[in-house]
Amino acid sequence: MFDSPFDAVDFAGMRLRNRFALAPMTRVSAEANGRANEAMVDHYVRYAKGGFGLLITEGIYPDQAASQGYEHQPGLADALQTESWVPIVKAVHAADSKIIAQIMHAGAQLQYNRYVEQPIGLSEQTPVATPLGLYGDQEAWYEPKPMTETDFDQVMNGFLGAIRNAQAAGFDGVELHGANGYLLHEMLSTYFNTREDKFGGSLEKRAKFILDLVKSAREMVDDDFVIGIRLSQITITDQDYQWPEGEQGFRWLVESLAEAGIDFIHTTDISVDRVALRDSDKSLAQVVREAGVALIVNGGINEDNIEQIAEAYPDALMALGKAALADPAFVRKVQGEEPVEQLDFAMLQPIANVENEMRWRAEQKDA
Repeated sequence: MFDSPFDAVDFAGMRLRNRFALAPMTRVSAEANGRANEAMVDHYVRYAKGGFGLLITEGIYPDQAASQGYEHQPGLADALQTESWVPIVKAVHAADSKIIAQIMHAGAQLQYNRYVEQPIGLSEQTPVATPLGLYGDQEAWYEPKPMTETDFDQVMNGFLGAIRNAQAAGFDGVELHGANGYLLHEMLSTYFNTREDKFGGSLEKRAKFILDLVKSAREMVDDDFVIGIRLSQITITDQDYQWPEGEQGFRWLVESLAEAGIDFIHTTDISVDRVALRDSDKSLAQVVREAGVALIVNGGINEDNIEQIAEAYPDALMALGKAALADPAFVRKVQGEEPVEQLDFAMLQPIANVENEMRWRAEQKDA
């Protein structure tokens, strides 16, 4: 057990200076060609210098096909994109933090792609509601093309290639994005996945691709290269969806991922302890904790509840999104008992990129 969330810890094979992680947040700030840039170096280093022991990047697209979901989203799909991440990784390491690349395929939840005109998905089902204006001006979802066997193979190769590139760039590991409505999440969701082939139907079939991906990745990379996955039932536009298999099914998924070689599971929800599963009084995080798998918790964590969450999940990392966005020095300030900045959504207007954030911060400083 950890005496304090500010103490150094061993987590999933990494030595971290504390239990605070930067949650992955879409920042749409890369070059148009998907390469990381100097503004992104400064962005991530701010969090490392602000005290976060582990940084999880924004979602990075893995291939030059249908995986990109946003304009100015970074990629790990080719050598030049891979090389562009090296300065970020080196700068974060120099500031005494670890950094993990989140690998994300947009699936049906696509707002922009410079390689293809139509998204791919498990079916023709479009996401709930409408796209978020924070990432572009698209007013309605595109209808996806149901994936063929060739598409599944191409997506698998894309993920594995990006994982290989992440290791080459010096990242400490990767996080597969299986949450929030993107492709891996869609595979598990009966709202999106209405297939009747080997990838649809039972939870075992819906999870097949993900488990095969984890096994293949684990065999491919070095033993000390971390492989985790982020999971949720909810999406960015649907906070009500539940897997039909409930707690029993989710426990099976957690245990199967561990057997496949996953190093950690990152749960995200409206709040860490929200009762979320059908026929259960437990949250996603509670089920993972009981299964004994290394855990990162996310959802509504702030300066008012970190002690409570740290005590309830003494072996888990706490990933902060909105609180970190509001104040990159959150960890350092809370440890020093200093007041932290509160989130003002004006910093994310009209698009949630780093340029607009820094312009807003400069205006506040001059005001």
